[in-house]
Amino acid sequence: MLVAHEFLGTLADDELAARVDTADALTVTVDDTDRRRSRVRTTADDGTDVGIVVGRKLRDGDVLDADGRPVVVSLEPVDVLAVDLSGVSGSPSTVAATALELGHAVGNRHWDLALKGTTAYFPVTDDPERVEREVTPHCPEGATVGYDAVSPALFDDGQVGGHGDADGHGNASSHDDAHGADGHSHAHDDHGHDHSHGVRSLDSGGEKQ
Repeated sequence: MLVAHEFLGTLADDELAARVDTADALTVTVDDTDRRRSRVRTTADDGTDVGIVVGRKLRDGDVLDADGRPVVVSLEPVDVLAVDLSGVSGSPSTVAATALELGHAVGNRHWDLALKGTTAYFPVTDDPERVEREVTPHCPEGATVGYDAVSPALFDDGQVGGHGDADGHGNASSHDDAHGADGHSHAHDDHGHDHSHGVRSLDSGGEKQ
């Protein structure tokens, strides 16, 4: 079994990507559970038995070293309910505030919520119809609901802490206090005021809106 024990970088690094292209690289696909483990045993796309011991959460495009052989990480997509807010009237900041309000309205489900562009994503971890029933009634006029599959890294907290508040002017502002001890972002309703915790925007360098 090959053991990948060192993180080399990501395919976003052109020099490393070129090295991978010319090397006898392996590709491994891991799910959202395994990518969070400190030790993973998996099988590369060509059938090679691979162990991963790098002590970090894996992401799409990570490049690891296994005894001099590059190993490229691919993440298994997760199913999501996608709420497209592009049809909602207002400025981009208003749409962002609408997403925050949507997360708040969903209530105390502790569901992850990510915002990319004008689309809000809720991971579907159990019954898709149940998630749709819970979310759809809170969608504003002009929003459309559908299903998609995205990288689980979409919901990563990274080093971002805090929560987003929709202020009375339809703007999204951020605070520096982190909530929760499980490392995830959640939409919930347990503070008695109008904000949604952990809405992660992928269009602002990972900053929560």
